[in-house]
Amino acid sequence: MPYRTFVDSIGTEWQVWDIVPRLNERRSGAVEDRRVEVVPIAFADRRRESRRITQSRRAVLRGSYAYGWLCFDSYKEKRRLTPIPDDWTTCSEQLMEVYMRHADPVAGPHRSFDGPDEDYAEAS
Repeated sequence: MPYRTFVDSIGTEWQVWDIVPRLNERRSGAVEDRRVEVVPIAFADRRRESRRITQSRRAVLRGSYAYGWLCFDSYKEKRRLTPIPDDWTTCSEQLMEVYMRHADPVAGPHRSFDGPDEDYAEAS
């Protein structure tokens, strides 16, 4: 996984890496039991139900996210850009900032997003 850092025009340091999902690494629902040989246990099992607490489906990536995205992460926010630009590992910091500004903000429990590029509007 390529990784790089850059500092934007207002002095924020960003970490950037790519996420490329691989279909062959995902589990398919077709195989329920991955053990080679099922061996019965020697004692009586007192459980009446399955140990699995919830049955859930795996997330399906749709649209351009299915082909991967760039993660931009700073101390105060995280963003995702799709599609991944071919030159992101070698481009200038100024172009990386352009990519970062076009990336979608990601809401999270420890980050908040107040509006589109407020810090950048103040810096201009």
